[in-house]
Amino acid sequence: MATAREALVAALTAVSEGAWAAAAEHAARARSLDPDDLLADALVDHLARGADDVYTDPEAFERFIDGGANIALYERTGRALAAVHAARRPTTVVDIGCGEGRLTAASIREGLRRLDLVEPSAELLGRAERRLDDGFEVVSHQIPAQELARVVPGRRWEVAQSTFALHTLDPAARAAVLADLATRVHALLVVEFDCPALVDRSEAHIRHLVDRYQLGLAEYVDDPIVASGFLLPVLVGQIAPGVERHTWEQPVTAWGDDLRSAGFAHVRHRLVSDHWWAPAHLIEATP
Repeated sequence: MATAREALVAALTAVSEGAWAAAAEHAARARSLDPDDLLADALVDHLARGADDVYTDPEAFERFIDGGANIALYERTGRALAAVHAARRPTTVVDIGCGEGRLTAASIREGLRRLDLVEPSAELLGRAERRLDDGFEVVSHQIPAQELARVVPGRRWEVAQSTFALHTLDPAARAAVLADLATRVHALLVVEFDCPALVDRSEAHIRHLVDRYQLGLAEYVDDPIVASGFLLPVLVGQIAPGVERHTWEQPVTAWGDDLRSAGFAHVRHRLVSDHWWAPAHLIEATP
């Protein structure tokens, strides 16, 4: 007998093929098989709003990062970064993809003299600047990470860090950024999820998404705007045909391989926090 999970796999497979009517039918079938299935319910509603409904709601994202497993994730990531800063006591730091500066602020310690912020979003960069006005020089660069070598040539930093940001660079751009940093920093701190290596839109990938998003939705059952405004648009957007790709996640071992190929001689990693999407690791690399 077919299960709600199998119907959801069929629904997302149809999404990946651009078969929107079939996707809606399979999602509705999943909900009829299990009326309490959170993913089935959310997917039916999302598809009813239209296949072009994408993530545009900043409030939904803010509520996402402020809830569920993200609370522990950000707290533990901040503490892990702060421990490295306390040991290294850097006077110059660059944060690549700093976002609103939440983890930047949690990591920095006494003795910092100059902090460079790299962030393409003007709104997020402004928030980070306000959060980090704390007695040291803050130099902001409203640029994507791949522009750092051109815009800020020659400058060196004792520590560079990037949290949940480098996976948004395609592999070629990321390799260039890492190779540039290997010549300009004493240490690079990267926090990313240890994601399995799966072929995009393969059956294994679709089944993985079903299982992971079931867990994620369960953490926001009392906050439906997170599902409708963020989680479902992200889920559908990463497999829908014709949608520009925005993330290249990978296993933590592959991150290590990339860092060594870029010129970092010493690479180590450790678990920071478990998470419904994947375990988060802090990777510390030195040339």
